[in-house]
Amino acid sequence: MKERHPLPAPAAGITIALLAIVVLAADQVTKYIAVEHLTERETVPVLGEALQWLLIYNPGAAFSMGEGVTWIFTIAPAVVVTVIVFLAITRVRSRLWSVTLGLLLGGVLGNLTDRLFREPGFGHGHVVDFILTPWMWFWTNPAIYNVADIFIVSSMVGVAILIITGLNLDGSREPKKAETGASDE
Repeated sequence: MKERHPLPAPAAGITIALLAIVVLAADQVTKYIAVEHLTERETVPVLGEALQWLLIYNPGAAFSMGEGVTWIFTIAPAVVVTVIVFLAITRVRSRLWSVTLGLLLGGVLGNLTDRLFREPGFGHGHVVDFILTPWMWFWTNPAIYNVADIFIVSSMVGVAILIITGLNLDGSREPKKAETGASDE
């Protein structure tokens, strides 16, 4: 298999930025449509019981946990955005990492935009969730989420896979134990 050359820094950064913009736009457009066309807390079947629309304004994290500390859910994504931008500028040269981090950045920016600009106010805004999959139960609540959440979760799975497979941010691979001569002793 032919080895690929690392991406030039500008190409990696542009890839991350463009994907983030596309995901952010998709998230915000779908939230706008949900807010304009759905009635809060009224379920609308899409695919029977498997997929439904249910508009809620989430003041907390997943499953509305941490409702009293919304400011943390503003600061944490801001830190994630800063780290991804820093990595994009300084270290990322892998195509797969560029795609994964671009999708993650877009998802994080989607929910951060809600935290910053939605009611009840700057830094305390509630995230618009509207996708309900009743068959996905966590603790005592069904999953209600948005497009940004889909990209965040999918990207984190991607990050885990890239780490497990040994792909570094610069596109190089971690040598396998057998290749380094390391033993289990």
